[in-house]
Amino acid sequence: MLVLASGQRACVKIIGRANCQSTVDFKNVCDGLLQQGCTRLVLDLSECALMDSTFLGCLAGIGKRLRLGPNPPAGRPRPSIELLNPNARVAGLLENLGVLDLFLVVTGDPNALSWTNCAVVECAGVGKEATTLASLEAHQTLMELNPANVPKFKDVATFLAEDLRRHVEERNASSSTEADCPGTSSDAPAEPVAAV
Repeated sequence: MLVLASGQRACVKIIGRANCQSTVDFKNVCDGLLQQGCTRLVLDLSECALMDSTFLGCLAGIGKRLRLGPNPPAGRPRPSIELLNPNARVAGLLENLGVLDLFLVVTGDPNALSWTNCAVVECAGVGKEATTLASLEAHQTLMELNPANVPKFKDVATFLAEDLRRHVEERNASSSTEADCPGTSSDAPAEPVAAV
């Protein structure tokens, strides 16, 4: 993922497949740009081959927040998100899910932007719990935005919610065990063994 920001405009370029592994990083980048005052977010999809449902749901969530969220303070434009050169498959997926109207789709010369001074964002490899939560939220967003998506994603959302619950329980059980038994953490120094 490449990021180019200048004033109130920013461009994020997705290369290859946009999937659940890159969703958390993508959301964090977009949230950071918007918090810094970006009002025009361009997503360059010229080299994006495909998006999975998690990434699509995350993108739809950002589009919903910008398009349907509270009005900006007086004198500031409403932030917008543009999709630059999505291929027919990506545009078709957004249309099929009923969320394409959240975005302004534009075509243009992808070489018009100079990416020489951009930031390269590598996927940080967030943990399974964060990825599962992002995937659950993305699928819930798709169902909330278009009731026709409920039959498509209801079972997926149920599975993800159960998986997330298991992760949280395991994490809490692990934390509880470490708190009850000092010295059992893998980070704790080993206890010396007394000679008999």
